[in-house]
This record gives sequence, C-alpha cells and structure tokens, in this order.
Amino acid sequence: MAGPFNWFSQVVSISAFNVRTLPQRLGSSLTAVLGVAGVVAVMVAVLSIAHGILRAMESSSAPENVVVLRSGATAEMMSVLGGNEVDYISEAPGIARNEAGAIASAELFVIIDVKKVSTDTDANVPLRGVTRPAPEVHQEFRIVEGRMFEWGLNEVIVGVGASREFKGLSVGDSIEVAREQWPIVGVFEAGGGISESEIWVDAAVLQPAYRRGNSYQAVYAKLESPDDFQAFKDALTADPRLNVRPMREEDYYAEQSEMLYNLVTGLGLLIAVIMGFGAVFGALNTMYTAVAARAREIATLRALGFHSGPVVISVLIESLLLALTGGVIGAGLAWLMFDGFSAATLNWSSFSQLTFAFYVSVPLLIQGIVFALVIGFFGGLFPAVRAARLPVADALREQ
Repeated sequence: MAGPFNWFSQVVSISAFNVRTLPQRLGSSLTAVLGVAGVVAVMVAVLSIAHGILRAMESSSAPENVVVLRSGATAEMMSVLGGNEVDYISEAPGIARNEAGAIASAELFVIIDVKKVSTDTDANVPLRGVTRPAPEVHQEFRIVEGRMFEWGLNEVIVGVGASREFKGLSVGDSIEVAREQWPIVGVFEAGGGISESEIWVDAAVLQPAYRRGNSYQAVYAKLESPDDFQAFKDALTADPRLNVRPMREEDYYAEQSEMLYNLVTGLGLLIAVIMGFGAVFGALNTMYTAVAARAREIATLRALGFHSGPVVISVLIESLLLALTGGVIGAGLAWLMFDGFSAATLNWSSFSQLTFAFYVSVPLLIQGIVFALVIGFFGGLFPAVRAARLPVADALREQ
C-alpha cells in the first residue's frame, strides 16, 4: 500500500503548492477564469430560451386534455372543422361533463398585427375565438385584471404575456379587428402556458368578423381520465362522419415546440462550442505560462523523486479549478440576469408570437459547469504533459 499512498501524497503536495502560488499568476489566472465564465454565461443564457419555451408549452397541457384537428393538419392554422363535426366530437365517449354539458371548447385561431414594446415593430399576435367551456379546459385560467368579456359582444381579454410584450394591450385599450375597435376588458393568466400569448374573444363574434360561417379550427376538450384517451380516439377515427386527428394535449404542444426548441438549442450549442475553443486557447496559454514560470520548481520536485504522473495530475487539477471557478461565476451570472426574464419570439408552427420567460434550471446550470470543466481539462492537458516531460537538468539550469 506504500506505493499508491506515496503517489497520492505526491499529487496532494504538488497540487497544494500550485494553489498556493496562484496569487503570483493572478492576471493570467483571472483571464482564464473570466473567459470560461463568459462562455458559460452565454451558453446558459441562450439555452434558457429553449428551456423557457419548452416550459411554456408544457405548462399549457394537462394529462386529461385532448386536442382535435382536421386529419392531416399539424397546427390549427391548417385545420377546419364544421359546426356539425364539433357536435359529434363533443358527444364522443370519455369527455368530462358538467351541468352545462361537455367540457369541450371549439375554437378559432387568427392572427392580428400588434407592435412590440421593445422594438416598435409589427408582430403577429394570436386572436383566439373561444366557447364557454374554454376557461375550464385551458390550464389554470383566471382573470387577474378587469373582467371576463361578455358573451356575444366584441369585447376581448388579453393574456398577461401579450399585455406585457406588445403595445396597446392593456385594460381600457382597444384593438382593431375587421375595421372595428374591440375594447380590452380584462387580462388573464393561464399557468404560464402558451395561452398567455393570446387575445381571447367569443368565437361567435369572431366567426362573422372573418367570414368563417359555422366553422372552427380545433376542439380542446377535457376527458374524465387520461386513461379514456384511447376509447375517445377510437370512437372519433371510426366515425364515418368525421375526418379528424385526436391527440393528447401534451403530445400536441410537444410537437408544436419541437422545431423552435431544436433551433434555439442548436444555435446555443454552436455558439458555446465556438466560444469554447477560444476559452480552451486562453486556458492553454494560462497553463503553459504557469508551467514555464515553475519549470525549476517542477524539475526540483522531479529530482527529489516525485513521479511524472502526480505532476500531470496536479497541473490538470489547477486548470480544472480555474475552469470550475469560471463555470460557477458564469452560471451564477446567467441565473441572476436571465432567469424569469420575459421575452417573445416567433412560433414557427403557427407563425405567431409566443411569449415566454427564460428558464435557468438546475440541470442547465450543471450542464454549464460541466462544459466549463471540459474546457479546463483540454486547456490543461497539453501543458500538464509538457510539465511532466521537462528535462530535469535543462530546467534546473534555467534562471
């Protein structure tokens, strides 16, 4: 056991010596730390956009909720359902009911132009026509300012996300629809979900405004239990009067978010990799400088009987420690500056704006710190090998 113990004690001794001499190389060490911190902060910030979008989509769904579109449609914009088809869907087995009937909301989806608060540019904002069961179907719906619109009137309510990100969407303002001014009478929340990006109005009012007749684009419904989905789906797909695509709501929103999530995630990782190369070179420069400055000390240790392995490990430990410090700083800055930050982006599935909040999750912070350690490992590997291969005689002669 003496051999392994001696090897380990050498690693500890050299590593402790390296750490104690860090103040002597404060400038180059800070450069490496700040470089890694910048990479991690940017990576975590960009990826928190994707996580925020995914969280908004997930918050929009419930296990017992379903969405029904026209067969072949992948989004509401491409779907059309007649009023009689809506009636057949509402009669399907498994749908939850209350004293007013089936908890199934037939809905319209159109887009209007509204200006962004941040850029004063035009943005496509969803205007959703809903029916009376909508507040019970959509997750955690509640009015937080003003009141619910009156059914049959051209009054609208606005999601908190849309009210925050776009101009002229406060209670008391009005929006132009079909050359008429429709007053905003309330602001609502929906559990942080995608509905908070929308403007709601009575579907019966929206239909004539856009000459839709007795048609809708989707039916959102609540089942008595998530286990009822298969029976519900089988009944609709077997009905010769219908040509529809029933989906679990969570699957529908996962499908809607996939393109945008992959786009943002891919962009974030690409930026992180490009910046990571720069940070690796910064770490290489720092560690090569450190090895050169301590060439005589390392050679002295080798002459005293210290092995090459502990020298390599000690230099790697120093590099990883600097990278870890930078990673923690970068992750912390990203969390402080971006977690919960509100924004809006284009949802490519519906070509309308989606409001969301950046979400810096714990797994994302860990991912950033692990990436920092990868930078530190590669930044310290080659200098560590060089330190172990320094000719003892030549290094001792250096002044």
